[in-house]
Amino acid sequence: MRTRLVFKLKNKGACVPFHHQHLLTKLLAEIRKDSAEQWQNFNLYHFSGLKGQTKVSRNGLHFYSSRITWVLSSKNVEFLTHIIQKIFAYPTISVGQLELVPEMVEKENAPQLTNEVKYICISPLVISEGQGNSYVAKKFVSPETDQFSDLLYETTLNRMEQSKEFSTEKLSNFFKFQLIPDQDYLHKIKQDQKKFARIYTIPEFQNSEVRGYTFPFTLCAMPEVQEFVFENGLGVHTTQGYGMIDLANTDPVARVEIFEF
Repeated sequence: MRTRLVFKLKNKGACVPFHHQHLLTKLLAEIRKDSAEQWQNFNLYHFSGLKGQTKVSRNGLHFYSSRITWVLSSKNVEFLTHIIQKIFAYPTISVGQLELVPEMVEKENAPQLTNEVKYICISPLVISEGQGNSYVAKKFVSPETDQFSDLLYETTLNRMEQSKEFSTEKLSNFFKFQLIPDQDYLHKIKQDQKKFARIYTIPEFQNSEVRGYTFPFTLCAMPEVQEFVFENGLGVHTTQGYGMIDLANTDPVARVEIFEF
C-alpha cells in the first residue's frame, strides 16, 4: 500500500538539504526504536523525499507551500499503519529546519499493473550497494546495457526471496525482467548537458557513496514483480529513501482516498 502523509508547514521558507533522505531515515529509525521487535528489523518499505513548492539556494531547498507531502509505502499494511500512528502521535515533527504538523493521510488506490509498465523515478534508483565507498557502487553503468537490468533483476529477486512471500517455484517463473530507458529523455539530457546519474552519500552505511539514477523507463516483468517493486521499491537502499518509482503520465492525486487509521 502506498500512502501520502500530508503535513502543515509552520515556518515557510525553512530549508532542508537537496538530498534529505538521510534525515527521513533518521526519523523512521527513532520511531522504530519504540516499536515491537517484529518491526525494528523490518525492511520491506520505502519512501520519497518531501514534496512541496520549493526554491533553491546554495543551502538547499526552501519550502514555501502551506502543506508538504511525504510518500511512504510498504506491502505490509500492518507495518505501515503502525508507523503512521506513531508519526501522528507527535504534535510537531522537525526535519532539517522544517517544523511539520501532521494533518492527514491519503491512500493511493492500487493501479492495475501489467507485463509492461512505464515509470518515473521520484527518488534516485541505486543498482549496487556501497561498502566502504567501493568503486563498483560508484561506477556509472549505462541504463541502455543488459548489465543495468541484470543488476536490478538480481537485487529484486533477492528481496522477493527474503520477503518469504513467494515459493522457490514461483520465483523461478520470474525470469522475464528488462528495463528499457526512455531514449528521448536520455537524448535531451545529453543535449542540454545535464546529468541523470549522481553520487550520493549514505550516512547509515559509514558514509558509503553510491551512484543514483533518475530517469523514466519501461519495465518488462510479470505483474507480481511489478507490484512488488511498486510497493516496496526498486534496487537497493530502499529503506534509506532510494528506488521509489511512480507511474508515468498519470496524476497520483487523482487516485487517492482518505486513509482512516
